[in-house]
Amino acid sequence: MRIKYVVSTMVFWGREHPLSFEQECQFLASLGFGIELLPNIKGHQYECRYERRNWSRLTAATEGMQVVMRSRDDKPNLEQWKEQIECAKLLGANIVTGLTSMGIPVEQELNGSDFAGDVVNLAEKNDVKLCLETGRLPMLQAVSERFESLWYCLDTGYAHLDSEHSFKEYVDELAPKTIHLHLTDNYGQIDDHEPAGLQGGTPRQDWDDLLNVLGKYDNDVVGSLEMCPCMPTVMIRQASEFLFDAMKWPNRPVKQPGYVDVDYNPM
Repeated sequence: MRIKYVVSTMVFWGREHPLSFEQECQFLASLGFGIELLPNIKGHQYECRYERRNWSRLTAATEGMQVVMRSRDDKPNLEQWKEQIECAKLLGANIVTGLTSMGIPVEQELNGSDFAGDVVNLAEKNDVKLCLETGRLPMLQAVSERFESLWYCLDTGYAHLDSEHSFKEYVDELAPKTIHLHLTDNYGQIDDHEPAGLQGGTPRQDWDDLLNVLGKYDNDVVGSLEMCPCMPTVMIRQASEFLFDAMKWPNRPVKQPGYVDVDYNPM
């Protein structure tokens, strides 16, 4: 297993605005992190980053960075899927998506998946990997069996909350096809996207098992810090101290030379 780290633009919510994107990218790049793009800025849910008119800006701002895209979640039609898949190809990005974004109802049985099949075919033609985000374990398994080219995004917060299946079951079942992680924590009540390593959150043993099981497979994995904001600098520092100092996870991002004066100061 090879692992790289990105930070979700979720950590900038409440501070991000249409003019701040380049500063956010530069800040993360200075710390050695890539970026996971959410499709919208909070409060601007009708303005999608992935529209063709934004491609040149996205390309310029993320040059040299590891990029992942979180799919549109506004019931995108096939043309909108085509647009974001082509955007992902341009950025060299995987796309993390949920069931509903692919037109699959969150039900016990997988009935009717023609739209999802069209989406999967578009991704395959463009050499873009689709990562199905953690949902109910039986449903994820059913969708993966139907579409063999799909990969998984394992969300540690969701896996900690499921009352029917244990964290270990999620890890054991999904690890062979996991190429993306949402690294987040909670106290077992709501998925409130706290920094990893809470006292009373996901047990240390579960974090150890996650890394050990993923290490059995020859996957290139992206670990995304997906946390609701305090200040982004504080959130990234707290998560890094837990993952890399306490847990000894590999490939810690390294502060990059040439960014001595870079800091995150929202405009």
